[in-house]
Amino acid sequence: MATRLLPAITALTVGTAAAGTAGATVADVAANGFTVQFTTHIASSPDQVYRTLVRPSLWWASDHTFSGNAANLSLDAKGGGCWCERLPHGGWVMHLTVVYADPGKALRLRGALGPFQGMAVDGALTFALKPGHDGTDMSMTYTLGGYSKDGFEALSKAADDVLGSQLQRLKLAMETGSPESRESRPH
Repeated sequence: MATRLLPAITALTVGTAAAGTAGATVADVAANGFTVQFTTHIASSPDQVYRTLVRPSLWWASDHTFSGNAANLSLDAKGGGCWCERLPHGGWVMHLTVVYADPGKALRLRGALGPFQGMAVDGALTFALKPGHDGTDMSMTYTLGGYSKDGFEALSKAADDVLGSQLQRLKLAMETGSPESRESRPH
């Protein structure tokens, strides 16, 4: 199933650039891993943003799920909680595990997302929320490390594209009621 996600990762490169996620960048890449960082401002309170953040079915793109449907995602935002996905016929995927949850302030998860699950790697995904002018200043950082035969350069760019797009979807969901941009919504 991870191979099913790779073409979608490539396709998001153009979409993310058009979406304009503020502050998206590959912070560093090395032979043993990478870090991608993002910042954005969301016109909602930190508590409201956090409540939506912990409901990925409301904002994560179905194209970046194993089941093809974001409605199958759930997140139990407590220590040891699972960001999980139901699969058809009783299967499931554990995407990430909650290691730190401070409602309205921060959420940190551990694990290898999507196609990284089949690799000898581990990652940390951190969301930090701070009150800002008329809303929330939010940062998202994903650090992945381990072994990759072909290195991490291309993987860092793919992660940057996909995660930047997801953050843009969260922002849109909070500010417009839909994670889809007006341009990408069906007419």
